[in-house]
Amino acid sequence: MSTVDTIIQRCQGLFDDLNFTYAREWKDADPERKVIGFMPIYVPREIIHAGNMLPLGVLGGGDQLEVIQGDAYYQSYICRIPRSTIELVLTGRLDFVDGMLFPSICDVIRNLSGMLQMIKPGFYAHYYDMPQNYNKDIGGEFYVNELQELRKAMEKIAGHEISDDAIRNSIAVYNENRNLVYKLYAMRAEQPWNIPAAEAYLLMRASMLMPVEEHSQMLVDYMGAVAENERPKKDNCRIVVSGMFCEQPPLNLIKSLEMSGCYVVDDDFMMINRWPTVDIPIDGDPIANLSHSFLNHSLKTSATYEPEEEEKGKYLVEAVTKSAAEGVIFAAPSFCDPALLERPMLQDALNAANIPYTAFKYSENSGQMQPIREQAGTFADSIKLWGDQS
Repeated sequence: MSTVDTIIQRCQGLFDDLNFTYAREWKDADPERKVIGFMPIYVPREIIHAGNMLPLGVLGGGDQLEVIQGDAYYQSYICRIPRSTIELVLTGRLDFVDGMLFPSICDVIRNLSGMLQMIKPGFYAHYYDMPQNYNKDIGGEFYVNELQELRKAMEKIAGHEISDDAIRNSIAVYNENRNLVYKLYAMRAEQPWNIPAAEAYLLMRASMLMPVEEHSQMLVDYMGAVAENERPKKDNCRIVVSGMFCEQPPLNLIKSLEMSGCYVVDDDFMMINRWPTVDIPIDGDPIANLSHSFLNHSLKTSATYEPEEEEKGKYLVEAVTKSAAEGVIFAAPSFCDPALLERPMLQDALNAANIPYTAFKYSENSGQMQPIREQAGTFADSIKLWGDQS
């Protein structure tokens, strides 16, 4: 078995394990270790890491988990990820986690923090708010206070102080990891036939389940192995996928896109791995540096506020240009307010730039891939046949 196969097989095992066995074993290896779970998009993992704790990405139950108890806690007309997350809690799969962070994505995720406090009284479940005002003296000051509050909470759970030096060290470690992630994305955009979207996705999911240092080494090993193993090149259409930043798609959906004739050259999967677009400074006040980075060097998404109307969709057009994509596939979870409400504005931006697109919705437990494959394949064919005339 090749190095690539070995790495991806391990990532697949982590992806399939809804009992989080690896994180449990990591915690059990040292009685002083703690694990802090978080929902997707963005949380400052550097502060958790600086407390010698493991940040654990909790991304719902996917298509492997039957949701029974979780359906009693949320309405049927919202996305599935909160119900499957509650199912993970109620079935004991997250009983080893010492706290949970729910970042500011939407009202549904906001309410999960209160739901967990009801289910597990005394458990640390925190709605992690992020600034919507990007003025340094307003949003910046607010976010510094939020980061300091989080630091105090993590110190209480860890049982020791989290020093500025510890945070600086963690920032350096995550800077290195993000640079490797950006390198992987650049390699995929250049040669997507060598790095299938499903493999890139499994690598990103693995980062949610292991120490960052171990994930960085995994990326180094994978990219080194890929560079030595040229795969067959196909005449696929190059596309950017947009809308999958929260409730994650079934792995078979990602595979179906490329089976249909699409190379996914950029996406918004696991955006936490690329959230700061430049290295966070190590010198100076690390909390202020984290705040400044969020305000000035964050990825743009449907879940973050953009005060300038003319900026809407600019980031997506830039992603298409940077990756030399030929079109965009909007794929959002059913009932995902941030993604679906912003889609018309993103479509306007693509229309203005003469970039073709198509759209569909999914759920994390979608089982029927044939219609999606047919739609994506038809989209790819239309670009190949008529793209130069548009």
